[in-house]
Amino acid sequence: MNENCNHDCSSCEEDCTDRKENLTDFRENPHELSNIKKVIGIISGKGGVGKSSITAMLAVTMKKKGYNVAILDADITGPSIPKAFGIKGKAKGDSLGFYPLKSQSKIDIMSINLLLENETDPVVWRGPIIGGVVKQFWTDVIWGDVDYMFIDMPPGTGDVPLTVFQSIAIDGIIIVTSPQELVSMIVEKAVKMAKLMDIPVLGIIENMSYFKCPDNGKEYKVFGESHIDEIAKKHNLKVLAKLPIDPEISKACDNGTIENFEGNFFEDVAEMLEK
Repeated sequence: MNENCNHDCSSCEEDCTDRKENLTDFRENPHELSNIKKVIGIISGKGGVGKSSITAMLAVTMKKKGYNVAILDADITGPSIPKAFGIKGKAKGDSLGFYPLKSQSKIDIMSINLLLENETDPVVWRGPIIGGVVKQFWTDVIWGDVDYMFIDMPPGTGDVPLTVFQSIAIDGIIIVTSPQELVSMIVEKAVKMAKLMDIPVLGIIENMSYFKCPDNGKEYKVFGESHIDEIAKKHNLKVLAKLPIDPEISKACDNGTIENFEGNFFEDVAEMLEK
């Protein structure tokens, strides 16, 4: 330490052992009437990989195990969670805050589509405004007691994922991807962002991994051979699940009946989250 040290490290260029970085904590507290135990972010490096449907199925899996579950739909410009659960009502609020809507099985959900006059109205907002709305979903919504909250994030590593990572105390993220070759680069971007924000990556889920023909029972690699095991090994991550191309999943999401879909893809993931 310099003998003339005034303990203001922000104006000092000395690289001493007593140096203290001026790190700002941007995390926000949830609503005072919310008690949220675990927060899991579901992210993808690119769109079109089924991130929202996997978020929905993970939530349903944990609900079936008897936990109080919530979904914060942070994909403001492409919200699809309410449709997957068949929710068409509007979120209400009072002087205390806003209240999420409940699905058929009592999963609490908040999405921008539950606040728009028409669910097909486009959200044409700048990044900071979108980030502010996501933050309000955390601070102004009365979630009550929640064992597991899943945050369905927009694809990529832009404003909204950054806002979520900085504003919300996330316990871990799950990366959703597909078998294409370029996925290696995209997953690496997501992993590096998580490391920069000091958030644990719980593992990777590969969607559309294969198609199982109902006529002959054979599995076909529609998008080519998977590289997910190599990618996971490179980053010392777990492959949590490999989901097939299943028209029934798409049908359930389109019909708003994802809670009725019978599938045991996420039993291992649920066990991991419980630990």
